[in-house]
Amino acid sequence: MRSKKASLIINPRAGENLTKLADILAILSAAGMKTDIKLKEYGGQTLELATEAAEDNRDLVIAYGGDGTVNQVVNGVMNAKGQHSIVGVIPGGTANVWASEVGIPGDAVKAALALVESQARKVDIGHVDIEGFTLSGEAQNNGSNGDAKALRKIKASSRGRHHFLLMAGLGIDADIMQHVSKPLKYEIGRLAVGLSAAKELPKQHPFPVEIRAANDKGKDDLVWQGEALQVVIGNTRKYASILEMTPGAHIDDGILDVCVITAGDPLTTIQQITSLLLRRKPDNLTAEYFHGAHLSVSVPASIHLQLDGSAVQLKDYLGKSDRKVFKQFDDADQIMVSYSFDAMPRALRVAIPASYNNTLFEHPHGNAASQSEDQTGGQQTASHSEDQSPAQEQAEAGNSGQEHDQPDEWERQQMQARVNKLIEEGRKVTVVGVAHEADKKETYIIAGGTTKKSTGETRPVAVRVNGNTTVLRKTGEAASPSAMQELQEGSEIVVEGKKSKRGVIAAKQIVV
Repeated sequence: MRSKKASLIINPRAGENLTKLADILAILSAAGMKTDIKLKEYGGQTLELATEAAEDNRDLVIAYGGDGTVNQVVNGVMNAKGQHSIVGVIPGGTANVWASEVGIPGDAVKAALALVESQARKVDIGHVDIEGFTLSGEAQNNGSNGDAKALRKIKASSRGRHHFLLMAGLGIDADIMQHVSKPLKYEIGRLAVGLSAAKELPKQHPFPVEIRAANDKGKDDLVWQGEALQVVIGNTRKYASILEMTPGAHIDDGILDVCVITAGDPLTTIQQITSLLLRRKPDNLTAEYFHGAHLSVSVPASIHLQLDGSAVQLKDYLGKSDRKVFKQFDDADQIMVSYSFDAMPRALRVAIPASYNNTLFEHPHGNAASQSEDQTGGQQTASHSEDQSPAQEQAEAGNSGQEHDQPDEWERQQMQARVNKLIEEGRKVTVVGVAHEADKKETYIIAGGTTKKSTGETRPVAVRVNGNTTVLRKTGEAASPSAMQELQEGSEIVVEGKKSKRGVIAAKQIVV
């Protein structure tokens, strides 16, 4: 990925996500990125940090955390004036659904390597806002016109998180996430969510839902009305990394997909939820599906909302004076809130790994970011390049159809002696992974570790190999930089080159 300035925004998760920080910074630095580090210290700060980074014209804003961190970074970038930043992700959360959706490795070091190889792709973003409030039918019969008029005057605030990358949910999931203990979640991961679910599921009950969708004339038609246990508005497919609640969703079609889990009788509620988890997707007997570019969903104000797996507060969308109106009502079920959900077509650029199979893209070849001119321009010829090392010229000549003299025994001995000396004196690196910089010919970054002889301490490094690097095999044969693709995790290479403070080794010679 061709990015010069990056901002790494970290949810530390009690220090857990800081253990691989040196490895990540070495990889990004080896890719030519100047990266600043922003550490989340309090709730909601991630959104602020992302906005600052985007307004500071950072080419790449990286969310290092879970889906909640990703959501806040997306919102921060979208809130920035004149934003053009690409959103990248290094997973470091509980579920990491977005990483699972687009094939980002779960290991932080390998995710950083995948980021180097990624392409910037334009994707749809979901937007949620509050259209308005009304009294429920029962409250209208028992209440006053003054109450109804006060509700109609409430206007949504620009505060709060209004965008989602994955999905929004109304009902059981939001209620569960609302009551998850964050300290416990950092300590025991998904089990904390399970404990919250065990506590909250028996309390769940069906609630009234009304869904409208914009027609061709721009007017809202009623598409469904009834009682439900859960409403999911999907921009993507996976749900909690387990289910596919909206299996037909694409992230570049300008459409949001809706799944409504309909209500059975109270005795079968738990059975429905258990069956849903076992099937890993809803069936036609317990679910209704809809889609549209603009949707209006009305539910009681007591029903919680979640965006990308994180609960959001209704009060965050309201000003102080409007919050006072709500305090007049003892029961939030008396108030119906209408949410608008809109698809924002191709509104955000995100980093997608080059190896991704494009499942989420309806137009897989139509929205890759334009490549730099220097990706195809200025290509070197097979031989006689000023940037090529003698060993590479020998290797490429050996692969061409031209006549050449094979090295004699003396030359082979000299080459083997050179390799042996490098193995003896060079820096030994244990390989973790390899990335190919797609926009630079034959440039590779090898993430790994070196061991300090005096202490036995292993330190992270990132080795940069390009056309100026002499690549040799242990047998004494010359090779090209593309031989880096053969390296396996755990293998050992020997490198000669200067190491920077960030742990980047610019390889002059390398033995593989």
